[in-house]
Amino acid sequence: MTDPSLVECSVRQLHARYVDAVWRKDAETFLDCFTEDGEWKIAGMHLRGHAEIRSQFDKFMAPCERILMSFGTPLLEVDHNTASSRTLVTECVKHRDGEVIRTVGLYYDRFVVQNDRWRFKWRHWSLYYYGPPDFSGPFLDSPEYGAPPGMPAPDEPTISRARHKE
Repeated sequence: MTDPSLVECSVRQLHARYVDAVWRKDAETFLDCFTEDGEWKIAGMHLRGHAEIRSQFDKFMAPCERILMSFGTPLLEVDHNTASSRTLVTECVKHRDGEVIRTVGLYYDRFVVQNDRWRFKWRHWSLYYYGPPDFSGPFLDSPEYGAPPGMPAPDEPTISRARHKE
């Protein structure tokens, strides 16, 4: 069995590479965080593989001047060469038009070792807040999956904030 403390260190490094890629808007480094056939479920979309993930990353980054992401401590479950986690994430986003928003959510992840590094095999973003940085906006009605190791089902859709604007 893989040492959980070494896996946690590797996952934290993966998170750090991911955050750095988002800050720098570096699509290649961002993609390198995923397996070739990795899945990214976010904003009501289910993206599969590097081409789809790359296309959406570019669309997400286009209106943004900067995105500052902060990852909490991952709650890990380790099983040989695979792992899963849930991690609280906050973002402070400054759009090119001057709007500043904050997001709060959970990333549910499944990891595998590929090319001697842990990478995302599957990511599911559960959005709980999207609004003003002072939290004066409403929290979203996002599903809960219970205490760790509770995870969404592979076919569980993600919440789109557009759905909550109606």
